[in-house]
Amino acid sequence: MAGPDAGTAIQIHSYKHNGQLHRVWERTLVLKSTDMVIIGANDKTTVREGDGRSWITREPAICYFHAEYWFNIIGMLRNDGIYYYCNISSPFVYDEEALKYIDYDLDVKVYPDMTYDLLDEDEYVEHKNQMSYPVVLDRILRQNVDYLLRWIRQRQGPFAPDFIDQWYERYLTYR
Repeated sequence: MAGPDAGTAIQIHSYKHNGQLHRVWERTLVLKSTDMVIIGANDKTTVREGDGRSWITREPAICYFHAEYWFNIIGMLRNDGIYYYCNISSPFVYDEEALKYIDYDLDVKVYPDMTYDLLDEDEYVEHKNQMSYPVVLDRILRQNVDYLLRWIRQRQGPFAPDFIDQWYERYLTYR
């Protein structure tokens, strides 16, 4: 199925391995859409949690989704630099309803100086046991953590200098 057109506002739906809805971003503007990559942007968008609570994002963000890699990357533009929040997740799928992926708990937070922290390993282990992740899935996810950390260290993809700023400039042309 074809992806959304650039300039289209879409929802993003995050699920857990058991199919339970985890989180919904109400509005993200598509900046680029190919079969392999969707790049979107949002600012002060409503986020609904699976338990019904909601909150509003505080700063502009550029979102990078890939159809082959088991992670997605959010670059948040803050006053003191760009922070990245990376979700270890299934590759995205897009249908008429939303861009969708499965969130696998492991996260990497990257700071403006490109240092990073691997987060939520305890939550990952708990859910891996609760939801009986297959061994092959665990292997894929761990391998993709390694890919992601390599991208960070080598400044590839969204971590490349100016990547987030250039896409943010494009976003501003739609506003």
